[in-house]
Amino acid sequence: MDQKKIGVFLKELRKQKGLTQEQLAERFSVSGRTVSRWENGNNMPDLDILIEISDFYEVDLREILNGERKSGNMNKENNDTVLKAVDYTNAENERANKRIRICNAIAMLLIVFYMIAKDTALYASNSFIAAAADFAQGAGVGMLLVGLITSGRHGAKIRAFKQRLLHRSAE
Repeated sequence: MDQKKIGVFLKELRKQKGLTQEQLAERFSVSGRTVSRWENGNNMPDLDILIEISDFYEVDLREILNGERKSGNMNKENNDTVLKAVDYTNAENERANKRIRICNAIAMLLIVFYMIAKDTALYASNSFIAAAADFAQGAGVGMLLVGLITSGRHGAKIRAFKQRLLHRSAE
């Protein structure tokens, strides 16, 4: 897949419709800069947006991915299958993001507890309170770091590795 070629093709399709990058960006709820990146071949649209683009320009998804026109249209059955795959992927990502948000919220509560406990007289006089506050600080920072790592680009790799390990142990 040649991103530069796809970008040139997307630019050509946009110009055939007589649209500016900003108008197209508004149509697909993205920024003009994002459209520019697509057309320069620096980035690719998400799969769900690619399907919308193929419908909008009335071209086959394979034509976009090849960066040139071909004959024939993508049949509705294939289109529906791809849309279902996109919906499944989006649902999986949303579940993962929800877990990360919950983890981050708990971490922030632990850090707030530490900050409040540290400013009280009990922190200096009661070793249990001091230990609990210090534990809350460490746990909160640790949870935030884990959330940061798993929400980044390496998080998908970590989740895929976890799935492979779970499938191996089930066999």
